[in-house]
Amino acid sequence: MPGVFPQLRPGSRPRLVFTDLDGSLLDHHSYDWSPAVPWLGALKEAGIAVIPVTSKTRSELMPLRQALGLSHTPFIAENGGVVALPSAWCHAKREVVSGADGLVVKNLAVDIGLIRQRVMIWRERLGADFITMSEMSVSEVSAWTGLDEQSARLARLREGSEPLVWRDTEDRLTRFAEGLAGDGLHMTRGGRFWHVTGDIDKGRAVSWLCSRFEALRGTAPETLALGDGPNDIAMLEAVEAAVIIRGQHGLDIVLGQAGSGLGFPPRLYRTQASGPEGWAEGLSYFWGEEDKA
Repeated sequence: MPGVFPQLRPGSRPRLVFTDLDGSLLDHHSYDWSPAVPWLGALKEAGIAVIPVTSKTRSELMPLRQALGLSHTPFIAENGGVVALPSAWCHAKREVVSGADGLVVKNLAVDIGLIRQRVMIWRERLGADFITMSEMSVSEVSAWTGLDEQSARLARLREGSEPLVWRDTEDRLTRFAEGLAGDGLHMTRGGRFWHVTGDIDKGRAVSWLCSRFEALRGTAPETLALGDGPNDIAMLEAVEAAVIIRGQHGLDIVLGQAGSGLGFPPRLYRTQASGPEGWAEGLSYFWGEEDKA
């Protein structure tokens, strides 16, 4: 990591960064994050937690958080369905370690078995044409995502969400989503897949984590979030400053559409660059030494 980091503008409160991964901190195609390394170093040096909030699984995130240098921070997996907490984010003697590396794992979502059961029932009722990730082979997951085979295997280890590739009409998609909604399930669109989850999203999980931080530390954090996809909208609406990173998927990101009731963030910036370059651009805009907000 470079010895010279970007200059961080001082803040009056503890800060938290919530970030999408694919297409944001990680390049959409190569999964490279090197353009973001200087800012990751600056935030780590300042003691600011960078918290991944992603559609990836907990199994995928365990090695990735080590590689990113984020092994001491929480993470939110499966679009808000799973939250993993290191010991510093836990109530003493009140929580039991339930994951690898000493993490306490909170499942905020519906059981994956129920999700898959209802997805199959509604496919049969509507005669809908789609394929779920659990139905794909490892090689098919690799082809859709660009992941290597080991990473693709980890991507299939779902706990609270089912990704799928829709191959039918928009009208049937609407009816499929309405049917799932009657079962208390929700559909959200990512950069590559539709994701079926329980009544949870990235924004609600972020709000839950912020409430926990305030309960443990006695002060509300200053919050910044960065994302590039429709499934990031609720997260971007749940923070004080939001960065919409220029996407490479052709999907329009408009806040106020998440249905979370959280409203608009008071400060919003859209980047010119995409991927980790856009990620660094967003950090520089809000928290760099020449704040333009």
